[in-house]
Amino acid sequence: MSDFFNSGWSWYVTSIVVGGLAFCVFVLMVAAKRKPMADDNTTGHIWDEDLRELNNPLPRWWLWLFVITVVFALVYLSVYPGLGSNKGVFGWTSVGQYNAEQDKARAAMAPVYAKFVNMKAEELAQDPQAMGIGERLFVNTCAGCHGSDARGSKSFPNLTDNDWLYGGSHDTIKQTITGGRQGMMPPMAEAIGGGENVRNVAHYVLSLSGSPHNSVYAQLGKEKFTMVCAACHGADGKGNQAMGAPNLSDKIWLHGWGEQAIMNMINNGKTNIMPAHASRLSPEQIHVLGAYVWSLSHKGGAATTAQ
Repeated sequence: MSDFFNSGWSWYVTSIVVGGLAFCVFVLMVAAKRKPMADDNTTGHIWDEDLRELNNPLPRWWLWLFVITVVFALVYLSVYPGLGSNKGVFGWTSVGQYNAEQDKARAAMAPVYAKFVNMKAEELAQDPQAMGIGERLFVNTCAGCHGSDARGSKSFPNLTDNDWLYGGSHDTIKQTITGGRQGMMPPMAEAIGGGENVRNVAHYVLSLSGSPHNSVYAQLGKEKFTMVCAACHGADGKGNQAMGAPNLSDKIWLHGWGEQAIMNMINNGKTNIMPAHASRLSPEQIHVLGAYVWSLSHKGGAATTAQ
């Protein structure tokens, strides 16, 4: 109930809950009456000439079951949240329950992670237990975007190669997992003059990696690239890891390849977000997970899944 943005919603929920209980009590009181509606204890309704509807009261056990239900609801609402923003006597919250369970699990796993804390990525990559834990952390945390094989897909980086937007060292990977990343390519069509300049720059970008391109268009686009795009990607198009600017001189395309894909990027820009996981994973877990991710692109020093 902590997400109410004003007290009106709290009162609204409270009124619905209290009104519902009051209606239940009213129904019980009406149903408990034994007064017949006619002298012969019938409702006065007759079907097929001789079928009469009786007005018998509810069975006592049924009536007391409803009473117990109402009493239970009142006790529950007094100790647990349910009446709008009221926290209840116990002050229980689902977030608090989740955090308590997470703390308990981390305390149980602390002895396991303790031996990994001071190990370097190269050492962890050779430890089958560490890599087994890292793989499970990856599948549970990262596979939703990067895939279970860590090869990614369009707009989700491949973690098994050596093409890194922000750097592929163990420390940098841990920083990325901990704090997340937000990469932004602003729309640049207006900055380079729009129109045919967008097409020309796109062909120049293709030429940097030796991809099929129109050499005339590429030559025309070189000047615009140098004046505008080189500020982030460098004059040689090799990118800048300090800014997360991708290398344009290889043949790895995160958001699509070809003239139209590059033109779309120039015209519309792109924002990619890697969420932070500091609230989900402990520093020890991030240390092991970072080593596992590091190992994926360092096959020579990595333990295999089979190990």
